[in-house]
Amino acid sequence: MAGASLAADASKLILPGDITLEQADKAIDAAKAKAKEQGTLMNIAIVDAGGNLKAFARMEGAFLGSVDISIKKAKTARLFNMPTKDLGALAQVGQPLYGIEVTNDGLVVFGGGELIKDKDGVIIGAIGVSGSSVEDDMAVAQAGAAAAN
Repeated sequence: MAGASLAADASKLILPGDITLEQADKAIDAAKAKAKEQGTLMNIAIVDAGGNLKAFARMEGAFLGSVDISIKKAKTARLFNMPTKDLGALAQVGQPLYGIEVTNDGLVVFGGGELIKDKDGVIIGAIGVSGSSVEDDMAVAQAGAAAAN
């Protein structure tokens, strides 16, 4: 029963400096609470330190088209170690990263992707939120990122 022994040793499979499921759940819960406070319906994605999907929540009624956007916001933030809003400023016409959004199988270069850091400031993952205005998405993502620890 390889599966049973693997589960018993799961602690040996966790990478140091990576977001835990408990932290990801805290981020999602805080993001959902902020979205409810705003009266918005959001898709919320959490990626780990490697940019892989760790957790996801789609609030009832949230746009289907925002599922992919939320995941790409989280991945974009992690791939470039900055909020997607900041990357977006560098991706405008005449700026040094103009056109970057078409790389990496598509990036999202507007607000709503935020880094998640541990208590020591080490990046352990990222959150991406989509479903409302960019300003609302950013507020929800920031609330989720702040609550992860």
